[in-house]
Amino acid sequence: MGYDFDHVIDRSPTESVKWHLYDEDVLPLWVADMDLPSPEPVVRALQERVSHGIFGYPAEPTDLRSVIQERLWRLYGWQIPADAVVFLPGVVAGFNLAIRAVTTPGDGVLAQTPVYFPILWAPANAGCFLDEMELTRLADGCYAVDTDEFDAAIKPRTRIFVLSNPHNPVGRVFRRDELLSMAAACARHDVVICSDEIHCDLLFDGRQHLPIASLDPEIGQRTITLMAPSKTFNVAGLNSSFAIVEDPELRQRFLNARAGLVSGHLSVLGYVATLAAYRDGQAWLDALLPYLQANRDWLKGAVDERLPGVALWKPEGTYLAWLDCRSAPLPDNPYRFFLEKARVALNDGASFGRGGEGFVRLNFGCPRSTLVEALDRMARACETLA
Repeated sequence: MGYDFDHVIDRSPTESVKWHLYDEDVLPLWVADMDLPSPEPVVRALQERVSHGIFGYPAEPTDLRSVIQERLWRLYGWQIPADAVVFLPGVVAGFNLAIRAVTTPGDGVLAQTPVYFPILWAPANAGCFLDEMELTRLADGCYAVDTDEFDAAIKPRTRIFVLSNPHNPVGRVFRRDELLSMAAACARHDVVICSDEIHCDLLFDGRQHLPIASLDPEIGQRTITLMAPSKTFNVAGLNSSFAIVEDPELRQRFLNARAGLVSGHLSVLGYVATLAAYRDGQAWLDALLPYLQANRDWLKGAVDERLPGVALWKPEGTYLAWLDCRSAPLPDNPYRFFLEKARVALNDGASFGRGGEGFVRLNFGCPRSTLVEALDRMARACETLA
């Protein structure tokens, strides 16, 4: 069937954080949800469940774990036991629980900056220190992991490394050799890995995602992997995600950390959406990815042509663009400049930690016309500086 991703849907009458945070004249391209409708099978499954009219405490769908197992095997050749899956209300809850599971107050948590800012906040939530390692930005704008710097960033107090892959916000899809190098360093220092892989389905140019836990059984035994249908199928508001924890002892520590803090099950509609998305949403996803890739490519051309001094390295994954504004002749923080002068809301790069100053993050998961309007506004704002 055909999919019309160009159709603009008005989200202003809905309970949308993205569209309600700023004034009505601001075009929001910040928070990571898409202005595109979820797959029809997901919408239909939700409508059928809502029509039942009773929303009591839910039981896990009997075939959901097997659907997840089949998906992991089909996509990655990764075979996991059914009881390795732990359902969660969200990935942010997941890495906070992972930190609580393996640390005590005063321990260290390693993260690679610039990175999704809730990862930066999570160590303090558990009374831990943030141990930072800044990713290396190459001349072409691509980011890389310096192996020696990574090893040196692991301190005696470091107990867990929170990996973002595909990386938010820089858009890297880490290669096998990079993942193996990071995993080897964590093994040498007896550091657990928590891998946030929420963007794992959103890949471009034929790339293949590699869950770090799938690369080797020993790595899998010391890894907590976090996944969700939320970014892929645009169901973030349904609070549905899961952890994969293969080692029974590590899984029990994770379950102990979860007890009393978050629910041990998803919402009724979260279960329904997850099952429908993974079981019946692939055709929609197959159509979505070329659309997002075309948006990315159009954006790259528009930035190069119309935003003087702004640089964009095309992301390998995610629908998030990391714009380097450090050489642009802007009079102010680029986030504030584009918000105040262009009335376009982006994410301030400084909030992503060390190495993020002078950058903004732009969400291109939207109809092309929305993206065109945003770039027109940003270009006109830059023209006023000439």
